[in-house]
Amino acid sequence: MKYLWMAALLFTMATNLSSAQDTLPVEEPNPGIQQNELKLNVFNLIAFKFADLTYERLINEETSFGFGLLLRIGEYDEDIGYDRSFSFTPFYRKYFSRSYASGFFVEGFAMLNSGNEDVFTYFDEQTGNLIRSDEQYTDFALGVSIGAKFISKRGFLAEVYGGIGRNFLDSDFAPEVVPRGGISLGFRF
Repeated sequence: MKYLWMAALLFTMATNLSSAQDTLPVEEPNPGIQQNELKLNVFNLIAFKFADLTYERLINEETSFGFGLLLRIGEYDEDIGYDRSFSFTPFYRKYFSRSYASGFFVEGFAMLNSGNEDVFTYFDEQTGNLIRSDEQYTDFALGVSIGAKFISKRGFLAEVYGGIGRNFLDSDFAPEVVPRGGISLGFRF
């Protein structure tokens, strides 16, 4: 039943987007403003050993869309309790500032995420150890984030954001809730 609701929601969103493109006037990008951004989430790199890269395309002074790609580059640390090893995260942002696509923003995102979950299978009485098995999961989440972006006159930018999403495929070993956030550095070109 959940898959049916998700398919209906995606179909409705796609229909609304295609009809909006037919009825809205096309905005020409501002020729004096660069429209592309490339960012590295340095918080995730330092804290979790994730390579987390983001591309963002500015639509106009108030909106943008983009995607993030997260890959684990180190061993899983059980003390952190963060088991994601991959995610692909498309997003849409709305900015609330007088500056061009900077300042405070709200974002809606979708996230395809996967990872491994340690599952305790049994206690070995001879060795006194818990025997674990790794179970892989893949799930799809929808969520929202808030944050702020600061940009210099030469295009260097810093961004702070945080959000939360819910996985909808009910994989046996996937977390119910996935975080999204960090501190990113990059440039506008």
